[in-house]
Amino acid sequence: MKESLLSKSYDPKSIEQPLYDRWEEAGYFKPSETGESYCIMIPPPNVTGSLHMGHAFQNTLMDALIRYHRMKGSNTLWQVGTDHAGIATQIVVESQLRAQGVDRNSLGRQSFIDEVWKWKAESGGTITGQLRRLGASVDWTRERFTMDEDLSLAVREVFIQLYEEGLVYRGKRLVNWDPVLLTAISDLEVVMIEEKGSLWHFRYPVVDSSEFLVIATTRPETMLGDTAVAVHPDDSRYSHLVGKQVELPLVKRKIPVIADEYVDPEFGTGCLKVTPAHDFNDFKVGERNSLDTINIMTPDAKIDLPDSGYHGLDRFKAREQIVEDLQECGLLEKVEDHIYNVPHGDRTNQIIEPYLTDQWFVKVGPLAKPAIDAVRDGTIRFVPENWDRTYFEWMENIEDWCISRQIWWGHRIPAWYDENDNVYVARSEDDAQRLAQEARGLQQVQLRQDEDVLDTWFSSALWPFSTLGWPQQTPELENFYTTNVLVTGFDIIFFWVARMIMFGIKFTGKHPFNEVYIHGLVRDANGQKMSKSKGNILDPLDLIDGIDIESLVKKRTTGLMQPGLAPTIEKATRLQFPDGIPAYGSDALRLTIASLATQGRNIRFDLKRIEGYRNFCNKLWNAARFVSMNIAGLEFNLDDDFRCGASSEQWIVSELRKTAHNVEEALGSYRFDLAAHHMYQFVWGEYCDWYIEIAKVKINDAATSEVEKDSVRRTLVQVLEAAIRMFHPIMPFITEEIWRSIQASSNQGSSDVSSIMIQPYVDYRNIPENSNATQELEWVKSVVSGIRNIRSEMNVKPNQAVQAALVNASEADTKKLEKNQAIIIKLAKLESIEIQQIEASDQIEPTSFLVGDMKVIVKIQSSENSEQQLKKLQKAIEEIHKLVHRSENKLNNPQFVAKAPDEVVEKERSRLVDNQKTLTELKRKYDSLQGT
Repeated sequence: MKESLLSKSYDPKSIEQPLYDRWEEAGYFKPSETGESYCIMIPPPNVTGSLHMGHAFQNTLMDALIRYHRMKGSNTLWQVGTDHAGIATQIVVESQLRAQGVDRNSLGRQSFIDEVWKWKAESGGTITGQLRRLGASVDWTRERFTMDEDLSLAVREVFIQLYEEGLVYRGKRLVNWDPVLLTAISDLEVVMIEEKGSLWHFRYPVVDSSEFLVIATTRPETMLGDTAVAVHPDDSRYSHLVGKQVELPLVKRKIPVIADEYVDPEFGTGCLKVTPAHDFNDFKVGERNSLDTINIMTPDAKIDLPDSGYHGLDRFKAREQIVEDLQECGLLEKVEDHIYNVPHGDRTNQIIEPYLTDQWFVKVGPLAKPAIDAVRDGTIRFVPENWDRTYFEWMENIEDWCISRQIWWGHRIPAWYDENDNVYVARSEDDAQRLAQEARGLQQVQLRQDEDVLDTWFSSALWPFSTLGWPQQTPELENFYTTNVLVTGFDIIFFWVARMIMFGIKFTGKHPFNEVYIHGLVRDANGQKMSKSKGNILDPLDLIDGIDIESLVKKRTTGLMQPGLAPTIEKATRLQFPDGIPAYGSDALRLTIASLATQGRNIRFDLKRIEGYRNFCNKLWNAARFVSMNIAGLEFNLDDDFRCGASSEQWIVSELRKTAHNVEEALGSYRFDLAAHHMYQFVWGEYCDWYIEIAKVKINDAATSEVEKDSVRRTLVQVLEAAIRMFHPIMPFITEEIWRSIQASSNQGSSDVSSIMIQPYVDYRNIPENSNATQELEWVKSVVSGIRNIRSEMNVKPNQAVQAALVNASEADTKKLEKNQAIIIKLAKLESIEIQQIEASDQIEPTSFLVGDMKVIVKIQSSENSEQQLKKLQKAIEEIHKLVHRSENKLNNPQFVAKAPDEVVEKERSRLVDNQKTLTELKRKYDSLQGT
């Protein structure tokens, strides 16, 4: 046996980065320009970001699909790029400037933008490097950025076309307003946090009456902008007051009492103060009832009422003063403790205000209908299918989209204004000037460009076609659009998925992708959201490369937005990782991710899982070392068809075929978890634990002919080589390293041994199967496993050989024993095994089990008394009874029988029959021993 070309121990650090560099330099990630096109668009990560578990999860799944289809012969493109992340990037750069004592306003807009571009060049590529560490086989030569000039051109073109069709407009509407950032933000950037607060009950005097209407509010300061009090039309308590007026306390303004079905009679007093300029629902009530809208706040959330005593006060200071003043006036009815959800900005953690301001909007109703139809008629398919209901619910009740942001970094809105605020939307300032001159009949018009930029999600909505060259009709657009699948989390179905569908259909006439695979969100092992304050964040690079506890604690306590959290995080981190995190490697992480990719909403990431899959990588590595040592110098072509000799070789090849079929079906239906399961089961359960051990027996047995030994070696390497090609999409690094080693060890003369990733994927249809051989080896496994179980139960020493006999053996059983006797004796550590016509009694303790109708008797010189044996048997009976009960429950469950794959149901039925037989035999032995 020669030395393996693989190192003695599996060390992912030493192989992963060099392999990735070799792949990238060789250009393997580029489209092949042959075969059917297959394209995935990467959800562009923020340029400010670093790789987190959500990124690692979805990028692993995308990479598995891309590698799979590349090996299947498709012309694959995984389009990569980053998002300019308007607000996030501006915050980062502003913070750096403040640290240098520089304020962005003193710089001016252009100089600030120059600083942002400088920051991007120096620090904006962090996540792209981290994607490389994960093994993402994206086409880096086509890397895009949403602020690239050609992508910016596409953004302007879409905006202008929508404006010209009346689908983009400027209007005064309520938006989510961050009083620190001084900009509108999207719903996705609003985090609802449950807080303990108060529900204040105030009396509003009814005009020309001694009555009061009592309203309940959590935001007393907004009462300054009330323009009505609303009650439910069917609320008999207040029907007599509808149409009358109340006096708004402190402001002394008279406002009407109206009836509106929005009011909940059960909440508070059943009277609703209506503040259209400071509440989204109130705004709709105001629109329905033609109410005035009074904005009482400045952009930084101070009261803006010059004629009141609250002018200039911060909103919360004004709240305290208003409550105090109403109490002095005798208009405070009561105060109740109240727990409610309060909107916070995810960047600043400040409470968000619904704020009335001039913004640009997209009228999405006309865009939504074809997007709804595309999903309803099956043109676009959600996986799992239940997510289409979520999509329809939002799309059928969609509201106009606020697309303007009051920041400097981003795509500036291509609109110019004259001194009379007439707007001219154009592709350039020169075009706007021509429009203004024509409209005004002047030679020159003084214009100023809109200060706002577009919502980042606006440019992201164009991502599937703008990255391929639209509005130009490029070859890439022709070849790769429509893309095949979008892989994303359910949390951005509304904000990104729906908008890509609307814009894709609108501007290309084609849907942007055929399928949308929705995965869950990664949580910790307890199902909790990962956060710094909990100390439960897992960094994918820490899992890949390892990190000591001191560095980990320091990393987690850096850059916190809330002071005072460092000790909490340090304690939580030390509890979770007392010894730090070992280096698991990318493949172990990727296999763990695949195994967790079920169709649920939440994904619990447990370090025990990745530890188990790191052990799996070790198992595969050691198996490959054994194979390479045994085939060194053996000349044959790995592309040859399987030529199986004995039943054991036919069996493992049949198992390979079954696994290849199952893995292909799983990947084709986005069941990465099933693919990982089948991979694990085959490598560990069938190939390593059984076939390699059988191969060792045959190779080392003097009775085995050299021809048969060569057949065993050939089967060892051919099955391993096919298996690692099958598993490469999920585990790219270890499979590449093993594959290259096999090529060198086999001395075969293939003209292309450059990389496994450009080899053909395993086609199960080209792999032979032999059901007779499978039955035979399953029989062997049952006999060996049964004997091993008895040895364990009876505490037989590993080096102690025992005798075994087969009773009630059929002619087929006899033939199987004759062919596999040497294997059974070696693997079960037997002294001998023979056919016995009747059950003999002797001084050796007989222990038995059933294989079908055949009884296997193991003869053991037991040192235990009958009472000890009865206890063991009783325990075994209880365990088997649990397994029988579990199988019966599954098979009696109509949902399991209807929804589980046929092979899973059939396997469960077989398991039940086998366990029932075992239970019967154990009970017989118990009764027999009890009667002695």
